Amino acid sequence: MLDLFPSRQAGPFGRRQRRERGARIPVTVVTGFLGAGKTTLIRRFLKTPEGAGTAVIVNEYGAAGIDDALIRDSAEETVLLGNGCVCCITRTDLQVALRQLVFDRERGTVPPFGRVIIETSGLADPAPILQTFSTDRALGGEFHIDVVLAVADAVNGAGELDGAAEARKQIILADRIVISKTDLTSPAAVEDLTRRLRALNPRAAIDIAVAGALDPSRVIEPAIDERGVFVAEAEHTDGVASFVITQDQPIAWPAFSRAMETLIALRGADLLRVKGILNVEGCRGPVVVQYVQHLAHPPVELEGWSDTNPNSRIVFITRGIAERDVKALFAAVAALAES
Repeated sequence: MLDLFPSRQAGPFGRRQRRERGARIPVTVVTGFLGAGKTTLIRRFLKTPEGAGTAVIVNEYGAAGIDDALIRDSAEETVLLGNGCVCCITRTDLQVALRQLVFDRERGTVPPFGRVIIETSGLADPAPILQTFSTDRALGGEFHIDVVLAVADAVNGAGELDGAAEARKQIILADRIVISKTDLTSPAAVEDLTRRLRALNPRAAIDIAVAGALDPSRVIEPAIDERGVFVAEAEHTDGVASFVITQDQPIAWPAFSRAMETLIALRGADLLRVKGILNVEGCRGPVVVQYVQHLAHPPVELEGWSDTNPNSRIVFITRGIAERDVKALFAAVAALAES
């Protein structure tokens, strides 16, 4: 059996360090619009010595958890919050998840951890998360937010700032900004995005990450300045919807690839985010696919399945694209490929 895609080398998570008794657990909030590269950044951080001893809480906007499955490959302790935005419907879940982590650690049912990373969904307003730590005394006594890190996509970031209030709010509330995917666009585009980001948030430092590579200290260094007052209301872009397509049988890569190429050609601007884990014919491990509007990331084959149900699942976050139409497209292309 041959690998169709280049496999990465899996590394151990490393030992977690116990925190000193009475010390509060530092928290990093990683935010950014759909497809900005948050999960890649976190995975790279977890593989560094600085990432040892980190628990990760993932919030995804979608009916199936994909980012959670990817990060589990790097972190021993991952919690997936329910479908939807933290700011809208899962704020209580966040509080419960944090308390449960501490409880399980004290019982010894999870490995010791000394830091927490919260990855918000791409459509989340981070303000209510920050308010939770300020207004919940018990939570604030156990945790403290060191830094809010916003990831901006160099390829699509400028357009997202124009069209999505969520993307602008994420940048405005950040202590630190990371520009991703700079290797996929021109220096002029990166400079233009940098100017836009500085105009929205002149106090935040801006770093560059290529393929998620960033000085790990920038993920955890405490913010120097104090944050201002945050608005709790969430404003979601009209017409944004999420659905998941699953398949139990292995997928033929040529048919899947052609169907996605057609979808991108016809409605690329409305494909806000597509991320999936596929059981591809001829591959030993799951294949990760990611698309952001017209940009298709190279597929990556992982070393093995982390669960006992190796079915394919693809999460679509779209604007004005019906689930039935996408399913019909995949079915039509598959039928033509077999005829």
